[in-house]
Parts: sequence; structure tokens; C-alpha cells
Amino acid sequence: MCGRTACTLAPEEVGKACEYQDKQGQRKCPQWREGDSGKYHPSYNKCPQSNSPVLLSLKHFQKDADSSERVLAAMRWGLIPSWFTETDPAKMQYNTSNCRSDTMTQKTLYKGPLFRGRRCVVLADGFYEWRRQDSVKQPYYIYFPQIKAEQTPDTKADTEGGSWRLLTMAGLFDCWQPPSGGDPVYSYTLITVDASKSMDWIHDRMPAILDGDEEIRQWLDFGEVPVNEACKLIRPIENITCHPVSTIVNNSRNNTPECIAAVILNRKKEPTLSTSGKNMLLWLQNKSPKKEEPEGIKSPKLSQFAVSPKKTSAGLMHQWLKKEGEPSPKRPKR
Repeated sequence: MCGRTACTLAPEEVGKACEYQDKQGQRKCPQWREGDSGKYHPSYNKCPQSNSPVLLSLKHFQKDADSSERVLAAMRWGLIPSWFTETDPAKMQYNTSNCRSDTMTQKTLYKGPLFRGRRCVVLADGFYEWRRQDSVKQPYYIYFPQIKAEQTPDTKADTEGGSWRLLTMAGLFDCWQPPSGGDPVYSYTLITVDASKSMDWIHDRMPAILDGDEEIRQWLDFGEVPVNEACKLIRPIENITCHPVSTIVNNSRNNTPECIAAVILNRKKEPTLSTSGKNMLLWLQNKSPKKEEPEGIKSPKLSQFAVSPKKTSAGLMHQWLKKEGEPSPKRPKR
């Protein structure tokens, strides 16, 4: 399952991080749906009922658009079905933050959006999962491994140290119109699958992660890719990594860089920050989740779903990890 994420990009940076190639071969950055950029707020500790940046086909909002075109929207985490009759979403009797892939074609809550083509991609720096060991639950931060960005004459100087890929998770969305009137509410659920071998030692479930722009294209393009083909993309992947973090993330009110900082586990004591984690926190001590550019620095062109490590706290942390040779957590022997 997935009950907490981190998404620390400022609204204006999300579109740059989602650059893609359209059918004509042109590089494009999806724009925010009108009014939605102000509904999303960066956070190191997002929980259900908060708004997250979501990618979907522009055709959902513009009937004359090509279904392969993309748009960004801010959506509520926790799906509210279009047929919900109560006036308050809090009266939903079911937890709809996650949707199991093996039952989504059967349950009324999810099969409606699925067969109407309401497929979306939920964006995050990473997500949190808790491993239960005896009476202790240790949180881990899970994300794509660091990769090399595509280098061009304009970006080479800024990408030689690698780049940070946004995690792209498959979801379903719906649109609910409040019975009492008002603006429609767009909400989503994250699709989950059995955990892969790289994850099952932490938890038995994981989000369905789309690895690469071609998978994202197929999932979003409901006009060209039918449901049965799109559902083949919903499976566990091994291409993820993680590190343990402080239990400060257990409280969703805590929204600081410490939430994603790596810690060293000590069974006899509380987890303590690693050297890399301490250094990152010193640098970010007075920083908000919104990324700020130093004066005089021109924004580099970004590869698809990649953000310069200089622009994210997660990227900075990984630079420190690489520099200091911190080991990654290893799967325990069974």
C-alpha cells in the first residue's frame, strides 16, 4: 500500500520536470489546468486528502484535443466516485487512497473510472513505507535510483552529477459534483500491486510504478490504448531503491527536510541521522519545500521526468550519499 508521499517541487517546476515528446517529435512541457497550480502545495510529507500533482490526457478537459496531449492537475488524494450522494466527502465509508490492481476491474468504485478512460499518473519525489519488526515500525523512503540526465550543450554542466527522476505512479481519477453546488472535485486513487523482490522485505504491497515515458504515454493515452492493453503496464518493478528515515515522518504534520533524510539504524537506540543526512539538514535548515534558484543562474533544460540534483533536497542528499559512500539498506536473509 502507499499512504504517504513527498513532492517538493514548486508548482512552476513540475511542468519542466514532466517534459515529453509529442507525436510530431516536439519536446513539450505540460501546463497546469487553469487555477490548479495554486491548489498544489509542495510537501515533504503528503497524506491522503491533500492535493498532489497529477498528469492526465488533455482530452479529459478539451474534447477536441488529441488524447496523447498531457495536462497537469491538482487532485485530492482519495477517490470520490461521481455517484457519491453525500454533501461531505469525509462521510465516505471506504478508504479509497489505494486501489488493488487485482480487483479494480470488479469493484464499482474503480471499474467505472477505469473503463471510462480516467487513467492518470501521480507525481512524487518518492513515497514512504513502514516495515514492521516485532513491535517497531521503521519508515523507509522509496524512489527511483539516481540516473544520468540526457546531456546537451546547455545542460551538461548541470547534469554531470546525475539527475533526480520523479516517481511516476499509475492511478485512476474521478470527478464528483457536490450535490449542494459548487466546483467539481477531482480526486484520485493509487493503484497497488504485489511487492517486487526489491520491496517485499519492507511491505507486501507497492504502488504500480510506470518506468519510462513510453509506459506513461500508453497509460495516459486512453484514446489509442484500450483498457486491456493499458492494464498490462500494471505490475511490480525492481527499478527502485530506498533508505531508512526518521520516525518524525510518522506524524503527517511534520513537514521538514528531515522527513527524507537517511538515518543509521541502531537496534539498541533510536535511529540517528547519518553524516550525509546531517550535512543535508545543515544546508536546508531554513529552506522551505519550494526550490529557489541562486541569482544569475539560468534554468537548465531538463530531461523527461528529471530534475537537477541542485534543485531538490532529495538530489542533494544523494550527492552526499555518493560522496561519503553511505551503504544502501540490504535485503535481510530469510
